[in-house]
Amino acid sequence: MRGNGRRPDPRVTGLTPEFVDEVRDALDLGQPERVRALVTPLGYADLADLLEPLDSRERAALIQAIHDTFDPTVLTELDDSVRLDVVEQFSTADLAAAIAKLESDDALYLIETLDDERRIAVMQAMPAAFRAILEQGLSYPESSAGRLMQRDVVAVPGFWTVGETIDFLRRSHGLPDDFYDLFVVDPAHRPAGTVPTSRVLRNPRETRIRDIMDDRGLSVPATMDQEQVADIFRRNDLVTIPVVDDAQRLIGAITVDDIVDVIDEEAEEDMLGLARTGERDIFASPLRTARRRQSWLLVTLVNTILASLVISRFEGAIAEIVALAILMPIVAAMGGNAGMQVVTVMVRALAARDLTGGGTWRVVGKEIVVGLMNGVVFATVMGTIATLWFGDWGLGAVLASAMMFNMVWAGLAGTVIPLTLNRFGVDPAVAAGPFLTTTTDVLGFFVFLGLASVFLL
Repeated sequence: MRGNGRRPDPRVTGLTPEFVDEVRDALDLGQPERVRALVTPLGYADLADLLEPLDSRERAALIQAIHDTFDPTVLTELDDSVRLDVVEQFSTADLAAAIAKLESDDALYLIETLDDERRIAVMQAMPAAFRAILEQGLSYPESSAGRLMQRDVVAVPGFWTVGETIDFLRRSHGLPDDFYDLFVVDPAHRPAGTVPTSRVLRNPRETRIRDIMDDRGLSVPATMDQEQVADIFRRNDLVTIPVVDDAQRLIGAITVDDIVDVIDEEAEEDMLGLARTGERDIFASPLRTARRRQSWLLVTLVNTILASLVISRFEGAIAEIVALAILMPIVAAMGGNAGMQVVTVMVRALAARDLTGGGTWRVVGKEIVVGLMNGVVFATVMGTIATLWFGDWGLGAVLASAMMFNMVWAGLAGTVIPLTLNRFGVDPAVAAGPFLTTTTDVLGFFVFLGLASVFLL
């Protein structure tokens, strides 16, 4: 495409730095027509990617240039910090009108991200019927199926024929813009099965819908946590699933595109939790980012103070054998790294619900054995190195013993700590790391310096 002088299509190549710079130049020169020509071909996800690296002034200019054609779906793809900046460019009436054009699940997602004052004002500016849908959605628990579901679904009775169903779809005006499955309901409006749209189109008009439906009896209550819903999708290879109320009546549906977002969010949450940064803050202000990270840095500070207190108890041993101070970090670092490997695996296993039946204790036993095997290998290596380095086989043996203990402990703690936190309803992705680091550091130093004090002095 470069050879014939045409610009690469950003929908295919992604946003290149050259394309972003071209948009920035047009904004700086006050050329709204050129800006519109550049961004009009972009999909809503690409436009969101374009808005995120811009500063507040550039975002305001871009929104003003495309205000009349702005796709509100863009707002669902933006980072939280950027979204707050972008919605400020819209009046309450315009924002309400934009959100009302969205599917109910996307509209609910945007509404719940607004601050209380703006949310109330925007909802009051919406049509009464749409506002009622959002208010009911907000009544469900956060991160539940009720918050995630799309209210507009296609429901048909099982005694209809394919022909009657197709005629209904053609003449109805209140159907969702996109749908994959038709939901078959009984007289009480309870889901009885699903029929893929493609199957409806492939069968003769006289075929009864109940004869071609999938009757797996799968549905989820509106109060179910979205992580559980994602697990059901993953295990059953679903495209859609009906959502029911307490009376088992069909009230909405969740589609796979929303589940992909849930899986992405949960994976990101676990990754950031293990890194102890709390949230993705690449577009947040330095002050906000610093405040988010301070709590975990404070936890780390407390951990290091505890480790320092243990070391201070063996000040005399370190003064007599300076080599202990040189070798101490090795024991703690190896235990900490080995433990974090185990914690990462356990957090993923808990999130994917892989630990069922007797699998939990099997994994615990396996990680202890792995810790023992790795302990033998690295204790032998470091014990030999320490002996050759300092010419003291006793020091090498003490180091090897301490490393062996800490590696085994890392395997045990790396499994038991996440399991215990999960049992008490604490997110192990966030809290397991600090607990693990504290134990491997404190116990590693204590065992190493304690053995040195007993056998080398």
